[in-house]
Amino acid sequence: MRYVDEFRDPALGRRLIAAIAAEVRPDRRYRLMEFCGGHTHAIANQGLAALLPEAIRLVHGPGCPVCVLPVGRLDMALALVRRHPEVILCTYGDMMRVPASGGDSLFSARAEGADVRMVYSTLDALAVARSTPHRPVVFLAIGFETTTPPTALALTRAAAEGLTNFSVFCNHVLTPPAIAAILAGAGEGGGAARPLDGIIGPAHVSTVIGSDAYAPCAARFGVPVVIAGFEPLDILRAVLLLVRQVNAGRVAVENEYTRAVTPAGNRRAQALMAEVFAVRPSFEWRGLGAVPASALEIRAAYAAWDAERRFAMPPLVGRENPACDCGAVLRGALAPRDCRLFGRACTPERPQGACMVSAEGACAAAWTQGPARRDQPGDVNRRAAGGAHAG
Repeated sequence: MRYVDEFRDPALGRRLIAAIAAEVRPDRRYRLMEFCGGHTHAIANQGLAALLPEAIRLVHGPGCPVCVLPVGRLDMALALVRRHPEVILCTYGDMMRVPASGGDSLFSARAEGADVRMVYSTLDALAVARSTPHRPVVFLAIGFETTTPPTALALTRAAAEGLTNFSVFCNHVLTPPAIAAILAGAGEGGGAARPLDGIIGPAHVSTVIGSDAYAPCAARFGVPVVIAGFEPLDILRAVLLLVRQVNAGRVAVENEYTRAVTPAGNRRAQALMAEVFAVRPSFEWRGLGAVPASALEIRAAYAAWDAERRFAMPPLVGRENPACDCGAVLRGALAPRDCRLFGRACTPERPQGACMVSAEGACAAAWTQGPARRDQPGDVNRRAAGGAHAG
């Protein structure tokens, strides 16, 4: 047996689903939001929403790092490579296809002649800089606290090596402020369509920041948080723990993912992040608007490796596709299939919005369930009646 198999055991899954059903009260509904794109993908891939009682609705949150980056920041990257054709821009593969203002993308910029390269890690970007010392190399960095330490490490290595042709365009964002923004009703038209009863806390992020990082938010808004792993039984157990907290009127941060997450998190990673980055006063999020203290910028000590400083990159305000509802999906106000473009003009082959690009995007995850399926309560009931298993 592989280690992961016990977290996909169908018999244990059925027992968990039965336990959840036994805990659900007939006089109430439970709206639970996952704040991790990995959870969104796992829920869709494993069909977990269909296995839960009708009273429980899983709501997608802004946990996809590609999705939350506002159009204006992508426009800045495009302006950089067009204004400075000598620049080599490195970034992760999903960022290549995200639509910018007017439908442009990094792929289209590359087709025009810009040197835009897909990399798998910050180490790859450093290797490009070492191999082409005569050209400036910019790494377009995105992501939550999970991918921030590798970017910090790349900056410290570049400084130690005197790699002066390397710099970072920093777009790293922070999870707890985003959770607070959602619960406070951030974004056009407010936050989620109805108040949330619980949060399924992210897995990888929590290995870095620790479970204690969510306590202030849970206490402030009176909403319980349960950190979960990525496997089906992880998520089902997190749902069970949240339902129990809601029924008891209890608000706490619980850690289901104890095999990887500790209360304090990874202190060494936190120290490295603090050395290299400072918190921005405010940062724009797709779907949420400007969120205070929700992102990171490169400290003055590493200014020589800060692309925004080096190339004097002015801030830009992007133009979203007005027909795309990605922002509303990110804050839980709409389900992916409620977007008028889903499965019509917008597909994984022709994404009109960021939520359809990344595998962690809610729209891309919904697509894996079948383009014709509708997330209506009646469909959920019929699928649940067809049998319950977690593998």
